[in-house]
Amino acid sequence: MKLETLLARDRTIRVIGFDDAPFVRRRSSSVSIVGVICAETRFEGMVWGKVRQDGWNATDTICQLLLGKKFLPQLHILLLDGIGFGGFNIIDLPKLADKLQIPCVTVMRRQPNMTKIETALQRLPQPHRRLELMRRAGKVHAYPPFFFQVCGEDPDVISAVLHRLSDRGHVPEALRLAHLIGAAVVKGESGSSA
Repeated sequence: MKLETLLARDRTIRVIGFDDAPFVRRRSSSVSIVGVICAETRFEGMVWGKVRQDGWNATDTICQLLLGKKFLPQLHILLLDGIGFGGFNIIDLPKLADKLQIPCVTVMRRQPNMTKIETALQRLPQPHRRLELMRRAGKVHAYPPFFFQVCGEDPDVISAVLHRLSDRGHVPEALRLAHLIGAAVVKGESGSSA
């Protein structure tokens, strides 16, 4: 069922939110990623994977965690905490939405500073390819308190969905939980900022 219909009928929206766990910067090291499944704001399940720091496998890793597995048929939307995992392992958002056949959204706390991002990318191999992946994700939509890029759905619908998926504060619960769980597993305790 489409998100707009779920909203109109006040039906439960099932979401998966992905965040990377804390990591120490070491070239080519692996970084854990956490995907938390929620029925709106209620925790229902989790997936765990690894991506290469500043690598190229984040999109494929997320697809491997979901395609042919039990959670994907239940999901209505996928949220990402930003466009990059493990530093600048950039998600190919249109490819992800196409492969999973659900709307895919990168959520940010503020408008990205593209000048700083482009400067940081120059220190990595293939900076232009990474920047192109970021551009392919589309325009950053501002619907305060949310800033996001989306493939597969209308931004107005996504704004309404993000409000519905946020229990407290300005972060959808699935992303907040992914952040807390990733920190707890890696550091032994969750952090205060999610």
